[in-house]
Amino acid sequence: MEPLSWTDKPELRDPVMVAAFKGWNDAGESATAAVGFLVESFDAAEVARIDPEEFFDFTAVRPTVRLTDGESRAIDWPDTVITAAHIPAAERDLVFIQGVEPSLRWRTFTNSIADAASQLGVTLVLTLGALLADVPHSRAVNVSGLASDQALIDRLGLERTTYEGPTGIVGVLHDACQRASLPSASLWAAVPHYVAAAPNPKAALALVRRFEGIAGVAVDGSALEEASEDYERQVNAAVASDPDVKAFVEKLEETMDEVDEPPPFGENLPSADAIARDFQRFLRQQRPNE
Repeated sequence: MEPLSWTDKPELRDPVMVAAFKGWNDAGESATAAVGFLVESFDAAEVARIDPEEFFDFTAVRPTVRLTDGESRAIDWPDTVITAAHIPAAERDLVFIQGVEPSLRWRTFTNSIADAASQLGVTLVLTLGALLADVPHSRAVNVSGLASDQALIDRLGLERTTYEGPTGIVGVLHDACQRASLPSASLWAAVPHYVAAAPNPKAALALVRRFEGIAGVAVDGSALEEASEDYERQVNAAVASDPDVKAFVEKLEETMDEVDEPPPFGENLPSADAIARDFQRFLRQQRPNE
């Protein structure tokens, strides 16, 4: 049985495929939130999915059970869903990949995505990711655009990737795209490590805005903008409530504002782990019914 199953193969115009996966490459759930927002914004319809049976350890990524009519039970599996949207006002259409980083057979998994991209006529594969960094929540989110192909770098204003080390599923996907002669690039948002446990709509919005420039597609981001403002208000309140956290964030702000001169971090500042625990506890208290 082929892992990739189709429900529709629409005719698309010069489509861009945008992919994000929950897991190691998704700090603050920023990348998957960005793709989910785009899917909803453009009312994308499912065209295919990848069966999870061969790719997941279900003791690590468990399926969920739900009631469908108050009595019958249904299992939701961690499928990788491919959707597509026609964008009449733009010069190109969009394809989206949403899923969870698989546990097994990454080469087969990414080859299935590359095959789907080829069959849909995709001309650019764009992955979204987010990483933890020493950045303050109060400043604009830094989004890096990376690629290996010089023509793509020049055309889209990206940087050449120089990273060496452990990689996630997006790194393997870019390798599969290269072998399939599919141009690919990645966008990475920097997420504050001290509040990584909370969903970060501010980073998701930054990814969406950078995506707009690359894809040439306008997005109404008002809902994400409101969520970003609410997120920043909550984190600001957390900062104000703890002098140690406030001092730490101020040091990060000085670093970003004075990039030519690294700030002298005090030895008595709390550890990142301690700050993260404090923030998680504070943000839990801000959520109703928890």
